[in-house]
Amino acid sequence: MSTPPDPPVDPKDVESAIEAAARRGDFDDLPGAGKPLDLPDTHDPDWWVNQRIASGDIDTEALLPVVVLLRKEYEARDETLAALPDESSVREYAADFTERVHEDRRANPFQRMLAPAWDADDAVARWRQVRALRAPETPSAPAEELSSKPRRRRWWWFGRRS
Repeated sequence: MSTPPDPPVDPKDVESAIEAAARRGDFDDLPGAGKPLDLPDTHDPDWWVNQRIASGDIDTEALLPVVVLLRKEYEARDETLAALPDESSVREYAADFTERVHEDRRANPFQRMLAPAWDADDAVARWRQVRALRAPETPSAPAEELSSKPRRRRWWWFGRRS
């Protein structure tokens, strides 16, 4: 059983409700009360989007075309590979990236700029290179860690005189 539609609202009732709320002071504590509106000189139908972008609420990267985002991701692949723990995750990431590239190419068959596809074997080879280059940066010997820390005195030595 369906409910009947709401009866149409009379504009005079809306106006009187707004006036009553204004008399009660319901609109007095709103943000921006008493401040001038920041209106542009010319009409811009996308004023609200520009305002949100200027305030930093929207990630400007999200406004870029998919092909540009894929190319940026490909350029930053060494950082991504460095964070992956094993070969299987590298292969999975390369397969996912290549699938997204192919989806973009199917969706936009006439675009001139293309993101490169990435073979899983090439990704694993690059992952090994990145790991080999970054391995010397991390200290692996525990002796280095011990020499850098101050030596702790044993509790039974406090109170003894030498």
